[in-house]
Amino acid sequence: MRYGHTVETVRAAEGALMARLPEGTLMQRAAAGLAAVCADALGRVYGTRIAVLTGSGSNGGDALYAGARLARRGAHVTAVLLAPDRTHAEGLAALRAAGGRAVGAGDGPAVIGRADLVLDGITGIGGKGGLRPEAEPLADAARAARAAVVAVDLPSGVDADTGEVPGAAVHADITVTFGTYKPGLLVDPAAERAGALRLIDIGLGGDLGEPAVEALQHADVAALLPRPAGESDKYRRGVVGIAAGSRRYPGAAVLAVSGALRGGAGAVRYAGPGGDAVLAAHPETLVSTGSPHAAGRVQAWVVGPGLGDSAEARTAVAEVLATDVPVLVDADGLRLMDAEAVRARRAPTVLTPHAGEAAALLGRAREEVEARRLASVRELASRYGATVLLKGSTTLVAGPDPARPVRVNATGTPWLATAGSGDVLSGLTGSLLAAGLRPLDAASTGAYLHGLAARLAEGPLSALDVASTLPTAWRNTLPS
Repeated sequence: MRYGHTVETVRAAEGALMARLPEGTLMQRAAAGLAAVCADALGRVYGTRIAVLTGSGSNGGDALYAGARLARRGAHVTAVLLAPDRTHAEGLAALRAAGGRAVGAGDGPAVIGRADLVLDGITGIGGKGGLRPEAEPLADAARAARAAVVAVDLPSGVDADTGEVPGAAVHADITVTFGTYKPGLLVDPAAERAGALRLIDIGLGGDLGEPAVEALQHADVAALLPRPAGESDKYRRGVVGIAAGSRRYPGAAVLAVSGALRGGAGAVRYAGPGGDAVLAAHPETLVSTGSPHAAGRVQAWVVGPGLGDSAEARTAVAEVLATDVPVLVDADGLRLMDAEAVRARRAPTVLTPHAGEAAALLGRAREEVEARRLASVRELASRYGATVLLKGSTTLVAGPDPARPVRVNATGTPWLATAGSGDVLSGLTGSLLAAGLRPLDAASTGAYLHGLAARLAEGPLSALDVASTLPTAWRNTLPS
């Protein structure tokens, strides 16, 4: 599991550790790790040109000390000082003693233009509000340069706690972060500016408290995946009900069932007008043409994909929400559901909106949801008393308990922006719910496998390509 901690938590852990260590030890640990990553990025240090963009915070000190280490290995290092009277004095002295030099911000673009590597130490993790005007030309020059850009702890201008980018910000190729990940490094739009992430252990360890966000990895998913036992039969493994599709959109039913059949449940019941299309694609499905109420017993329901806006669709959503089993609501179901009915449910509910649907549920503009993804998913979970999977460039999963970390999915790919892929995800996640996973685990595991399947399918893909690759993705997470 990858964990991301807030600035407040990191500051407290650093303070506790520094009280037990000789002065300056923590910064030297950070600088050593940072210099090692820079050396790897360069391939050869001797004779290279390095620009160190230095603000007034401790990140600037880390960058200066790292620059000193690289200068001692033969690099030509120039510090660009944005606040000369507030620059980390000891770090600057170390750089100069190692043969480095310093210039003012006005000379920065020219220095950056000649550099092989740019170290971004403009602001620290406490920075707010985007880059200051005097730093913007340096960020622009770094983006235009041929040099690799390495951010110190996080790209300057992004919000460490939220992932928001309220103004101009540095675009890094690599971000070297210390002690723990920061939430903004894992959540878009900031995450897309962070590049490849490198975590340097500086000894915070047990001083860190509860994380704000967490991201599953292969081992975590493998531990959660349902596995049949010797006495299992199709009903004991769980039955998932799918209320999806319509006469106009029968494909949504096929896609949701496709995902569900590959999600670990023992059987799939389909209720709705798309039964002929479902049986043609998946003859193993238990199909009924009536309402969900008459479909038979299930351990979880998926409702919404391709339902349309008919009276029949509204009835299907209402009936499913009235059941006493876990329910996943997606697509048209999000528009047709009664908010009070969702909040009144005793069994778990999972909502899976994309940014536009989330904006409608919150009464906001889509752009605001995309800019404030972490806050938006938490607000939705709180408002509806549900687990919310907010789809997008980084998919987030939040439960109704605000004390629990938000889960961030790191396996997504832009190729998933294709018609019907969300229907596959809904079926897959609903099947995991029916197999017995808790809502947070089902949603985050479903998102992980869905993204991994798209990566394994490679290149331009259809939603059915994602569904057909899910078994390979499943096996890929298991120990070899």
